[in-house]
Amino acid sequence: MTKEYLNIFIFILVVYLLLALALFLFQRNFLYYPESFKPSEQLLAENNLHFWPSSENYRGLIAKDELENTKGTMIVFHGNAGTAYHRTFYINALSQYGFRIILAEYPGYGGRKGQPSESVLVNDALETIKLAHQTYGEPLYLWGESLGSGVVSGAIAKVDVPINGLALFTPWDSLPNLAQTHYWYLPARWLVLDQYNSVDNLRQFKGKVAVVLAEKDEVIPVKHGKELYKSIATRKKVWSFEDAGHNSVPIAARELWWKEVSDFLTQ
Repeated sequence: MTKEYLNIFIFILVVYLLLALALFLFQRNFLYYPESFKPSEQLLAENNLHFWPSSENYRGLIAKDELENTKGTMIVFHGNAGTAYHRTFYINALSQYGFRIILAEYPGYGGRKGQPSESVLVNDALETIKLAHQTYGEPLYLWGESLGSGVVSGAIAKVDVPINGLALFTPWDSLPNLAQTHYWYLPARWLVLDQYNSVDNLRQFKGKVAVVLAEKDEVIPVKHGKELYKSIATRKKVWSFEDAGHNSVPIAARELWWKEVSDFLTQ
């Protein structure tokens, strides 16, 4: 190898290593997009919501009007961007089928203190689940959206209260696998700090699991959701939207699939 080619090789190697180092150092900036926006009491009142359990030390949002007859409590853990306030469509869609809905908020999001990471979000989710169980009893269901599916699965591996069923909306199998898909040119799976290994975390779960997939998902390619679904050993059912991307699954309350998921989890 001539000196010129050697210099080119060294330059490319250095650039490659710097790129890998940047991915490692700033990976949580690529994963978490927390918004500090905290809705005012007036804004919540206009949308028939209030802080749960209280405005002073809140963990999420809940509808002001309590359902007369509930099928149980559903805690929704949202994706990596926005806040719980931006997920009111879950209340509109699921409360009509008898669920009391808690829109859980993460540390670092929605005005809550904290810095997001797997351990922080999962441990906080465990506290939210425990409090909901103490407050409302059973049955208790969990809904995870995108990143929230990883949080829910991580909580399931550690939770010590009964969970009747899960709904996983555009989930992944594990974050290292997803990272390797997006950064195929780097040893990405070995650089990931937060694992969110839903395959392992759900291995012992015995309740029902509903999985919702978007076939044209550009953020979490659908193969990762299918691998997770394949690994689930308990009673399960999948809903797959052929023409939907990560953010274009039909979520209007009138969509029939909401009822189908609700019936599957509760019957």
